[in-house]
Amino acid sequence: MMEKDQNKTSHAILSIENIKVQFGKRCILKDVNIQVNPGEFIGLIGPNGVGKSTLLKVILGLLAPTAGNVCIGGKTARKGNRSIGYVPQKLYLDPQIPLRGRDLVALGLDGHRWGISLHAKERKKRVDEMLEAVDASRFADSPVGLLSGGEQQRLLIAQALLTEPKLLLLDEPLSNLDIKSAYEVVQLVSRIGHEKRVAVILVAHDMNPLLGVMDRVLYLADGKAAIGTVDDVFCSDVLSKLYGYPVEVLHVNGRIMVVGGNDSGMNGFPLESNCCDSGAES
Repeated sequence: MMEKDQNKTSHAILSIENIKVQFGKRCILKDVNIQVNPGEFIGLIGPNGVGKSTLLKVILGLLAPTAGNVCIGGKTARKGNRSIGYVPQKLYLDPQIPLRGRDLVALGLDGHRWGISLHAKERKKRVDEMLEAVDASRFADSPVGLLSGGEQQRLLIAQALLTEPKLLLLDEPLSNLDIKSAYEVVQLVSRIGHEKRVAVILVAHDMNPLLGVMDRVLYLADGKAAIGTVDDVFCSDVLSKLYGYPVEVLHVNGRIMVVGGNDSGMNGFPLESNCCDSGAES
């Protein structure tokens, strides 16, 4: 299942058309088509090794696709595009590192070049505003290495938003977070995305925390993509087409589990460790 026609608008902040990424004889992504509009929240889901991080690299301009086109705001994707904010996978921060929370956030303004580009007062104002936006002012002067995983994620999100991007990419920001922190981070990103009309693509293995806030889910498998609501994507015919063999979507106690069908030779073994609540998405 490819992108629906009504989502193919000239106003899309991200447009991916028929991209292919191949390394040698190995095809990572093939014929992927995606349109993402301003303020839209997309959950990027799929098993390990299916190309989720590769797709982010293509969007960021760090990796040129073998074929196809990627445009951000109508312009070809390029490295260092300030229209994109990026939150990497959790970074290890030494508890002894002499860096405060506000210092980490400020790197989003000038961490990629020498010197300070803004007047000190303007720089501090921008940082303070973003700290407040992500509810991180209370620990802004604490050493980042001593903060919790959820607090560090808030700072990284603030850092990514400092350049006022149109698209925010988050690469597994919920990894190693407890349930409460994961919920808070998702709600935070959703709120900021809608308030600032920033499109969000959040990579996650478990989509439970995303239910109720994401507009659509983008599922990758075998190099191909399906995008739509949870009900659109998580059905047997769509996922069977993606995987290339029979797949069953089971509803068990209000939850959904994706398993290989008997004809696949997997004897119903789960294709992924996560499942999702069936009633949370219309």
